[in-house]
Amino acid sequence: MKKQPFVSIICVTYNVASCISGCIDSIIEQRCANHVELIIIDGNSTDGTQEILKRYEDRIAFWKSEPDKGIYDAMNKALEYIRGQWVYFIGADDRLLSDFSTFVENELKDQHKVYYANVLREGIKSRGFVSGYEQAKGGIFHQAIIYPASVFKKYRYNTEYKVSADYALNMQLHRDKSYEFEYREYIIAYFNSTGVSSYGEDEVFLRDKRKLVMENFGIVVRFRYNFRIIKHKLRKKRIRPNNN
Repeated sequence: MKKQPFVSIICVTYNVASCISGCIDSIIEQRCANHVELIIIDGNSTDGTQEILKRYEDRIAFWKSEPDKGIYDAMNKALEYIRGQWVYFIGADDRLLSDFSTFVENELKDQHKVYYANVLREGIKSRGFVSGYEQAKGGIFHQAIIYPASVFKKYRYNTEYKVSADYALNMQLHRDKSYEFEYREYIIAYFNSTGVSSYGEDEVFLRDKRKLVMENFGIVVRFRYNFRIIKHKLRKKRIRPNNN
């Protein structure tokens, strides 16, 4: 690409020959495709994924394949190659929808805002506006967010978290006064809920989650979150079977 891209789209892959073509096609068919660069980091796939990527080389700004230490390690690697003013992450089994172009063309104006919209999950629009408490409790879908590139001059994903490092990063951004989360009413992607987020619980993140909430959210959110934990523990205690 001769012109600097407006948005860098990052996709990390591993043995995704069955779905990666659909993902790439949904990107290059976007109305804003001329203002987008696609960066793919592959984890040394052996199922034909690399051969598919070679067929798309003229539409991919950069790709390479090598072993990695997991999805967030690969995402951190990809961030070394971005040239866009904005950054978006998509899974190999996800698809961009036409609203993505409208979102990019109309909304990305303030480099101090982290813009987010909606995804389609199992055919249902998800998740709408997310309050600070809801963000602490459940987070925002990664595929709904477009970040200012400056975020990744300050932060990288914590690779100790195998499933929830994006959740943890957004918690940090909630505290960072340089940025503000801004919601827009679009549906920008189809989110495949059988991807990495379905791999089970991220035990290391769950161990740290309460500490992250305490560090990154205000007193009202911290109080509500602690109250929720206490209530959950009391409920479990009440329904615990009596073995006497």
